[in-house]
Amino acid sequence: MIKLLRSSILAAAVLGITGTAAANSDLLVKLKPNASERVLAPFSAKAERIADEWYKLPARDLTDIEIAALEASPAVAYVQPNYKLSLMHDFRAKDPAVIKQLEAMKAKQPGLFRASSGDNPPYSTVGAQSNGSDPMYAQQWGMKDIGVSGTMHSAKNIVVAVIDTGVDYTHEDLAPNMWINQGENGKDAQGRSKRDNGVDDDGNGYVDDVVGWDFAANDSKPYDLTVGKWSLVLTGGNPGHGTHCAGNVGARANNKLGIMGVAGDVQIMAIRFLNERGMGDTAGAVRAIRYAVDNGAKILSNSWGSEGENPADQTNNEALKDAIRYANSKGVLFIAAAGNGHMGKGYDNDIDERPAYPASYDIENIVSVAAIDNLDKLGKFSNWGKKRVHIAAPGVNVFSTVPGKEKYTNKAVHLLFGIISATWDGTSMATPHVAGAAALYWAKNPNKSVAEVKAALLSSAKKTETLNGKVVSDGKLHVGSLLGQ
Repeated sequence: MIKLLRSSILAAAVLGITGTAAANSDLLVKLKPNASERVLAPFSAKAERIADEWYKLPARDLTDIEIAALEASPAVAYVQPNYKLSLMHDFRAKDPAVIKQLEAMKAKQPGLFRASSGDNPPYSTVGAQSNGSDPMYAQQWGMKDIGVSGTMHSAKNIVVAVIDTGVDYTHEDLAPNMWINQGENGKDAQGRSKRDNGVDDDGNGYVDDVVGWDFAANDSKPYDLTVGKWSLVLTGGNPGHGTHCAGNVGARANNKLGIMGVAGDVQIMAIRFLNERGMGDTAGAVRAIRYAVDNGAKILSNSWGSEGENPADQTNNEALKDAIRYANSKGVLFIAAAGNGHMGKGYDNDIDERPAYPASYDIENIVSVAAIDNLDKLGKFSNWGKKRVHIAAPGVNVFSTVPGKEKYTNKAVHLLFGIISATWDGTSMATPHVAGAAALYWAKNPNKSVAEVKAALLSSAKKTETLNGKVVSDGKLHVGSLLGQ
């Protein structure tokens, strides 16, 4: 079976993620209940527990005999690769002439191609919180389209985990809304600050996790590290994906700064499992989901996925499925990007042999989100599916927060006087709109179950001709209707 795994590929699709199983991939092994991890000792001296019965075995060349013995062990329930994950939409230049021009510039001015944010800054939660309009709201066509205003219901008691490339938690429009782990905040019994004291004060297994956790670097500062824009168009990487998503969920409303998110006073938990090169793996994703659930998140915003798993394959990503099922068992909603098609062209998740995942998993707490433009048309890249895609939301030319000096933009890339330019488009951008809306509804209706919140999102969708038969709800997110306004 592992030989098949070594040649299997989770190809790419979302402005999100692609996954591959490499020949020397780490293995993820699920033990049967009550089995001892000692059964893994003959295969790895460094087996690492990632969740419940799941363990990661570091990469090495196992012999066919060892593989067969591992799979045949009565203590082993499942074996799969630790699928490698990466940001698929990397904004690389494709025109040979432009590439040549960029290479020449790089030779003359190599400093232009260095990473733009290579350090994790200290925490800050002192962003302006005064009342007043958000001056860039006029550029947020999506917020206006789905009925978001600065007077929506408060969601300050709801935690939304943005599981992505990290979040700029120092951003003026995000800092006031960052989730703060009170167990790692304030003073200890001796009057010393708990922040950055090198102690796991709350005993959750993570030291100094004040605003979340970085599973890519394994530290307490899940900052959205990016590559420089010039480097981005030559070699790819992260242009600030997680911060852009976070702004759509919950940039601070009515603070006289920038924009507003759907839920203007929600708590944003920053979870990073993709690094600045846009790379990660399944083990990181599983840990991220488990951390968010175990530390109080009610909604998980997941703007990543893959051009999925073929049901005929012998091995699929059971580790990821188990993590999502765990979230469901704890009453946590999993909002997922429906996928950005293949080579920029969307497809039907219901009938394609490799529907986008995790959005297409048949798990009750998943809400799969397609992307529309300002004319209610599906983005040409957006997947759809009458059975597997639930609702649509704004996902074309989306204006939101980004890390660094720019702070706000609808352009993921804009160089050489616009010769190289790409707007923030994707089901990745649509997903956090729905996550924010779910937060507003749940805050107003705190006794609702996951199933009831999901049903409310779909039943309140605004029906449109362009989405009829394309998504379960036949429509797009409408926050006003969801809240009965």
